[in-house]
Amino acid sequence: MTDGAPLESTRLDSTHLDSARLDAQFAFLNEADKLKQVLRATTLTDGSRRENSGEHSWHLALYAMVLADQAGPGVNIDRVIRMLLLHDLVEIDVGDVPIHSANGQAHGSAEIQAAEARAAERLFGLLPDDIGPAFRALWEEFEAAESPDAVFAKSLDRVQPLMHNIESGGGSWTEYNVTAEQLHQRVGTKVARGAPALWDWIWARAERFFRHA
Repeated sequence: MTDGAPLESTRLDSTHLDSARLDAQFAFLNEADKLKQVLRATTLTDGSRRENSGEHSWHLALYAMVLADQAGPGVNIDRVIRMLLLHDLVEIDVGDVPIHSANGQAHGSAEIQAAEARAAERLFGLLPDDIGPAFRALWEEFEAAESPDAVFAKSLDRVQPLMHNIESGGGSWTEYNVTAEQLHQRVGTKVARGAPALWDWIWARAERFFRHA
């Protein structure tokens, strides 16, 4: 299985039962359920509670489907969706490091990257050999943010929390005393790299939260 191949390519004869293979597949799926327990700094759009990382991943996949027209040349939305469904699984072991929190400097640090790599090794290692390496490769591609697919996926990963903060009246920006400069540097540049029109549209709506700064 290649990372760009359709999911149907892994289907087996329906009369064939490979118990060991199913044990591995469900071990991974059951482990992935733990992502629903990882709470993020961002709240739901109504501000009623914090979003969990499982919800975030699902919502991002939907973002990719709906905002596919914002993707640059050569972007394969099917691959973007798959990246986004996988991208935060490592938080099962590492947890979420909010980009604007007091510990925000750890976001993307060598220490966190090493911990996430270990988590990826463990989690994707639960899968059969014809699936796990391809999933791991997609995760690594997203982290590297060099391919057109990964650049667009990274942009959407920044867009979704922005929209939640706008809809909830400031959200984590207020909680962490985020400045306009910090938002542009930590988030805006990432969004603009893969979806420049989206950043222009979002900043026009987010700017009012930073007029006091």
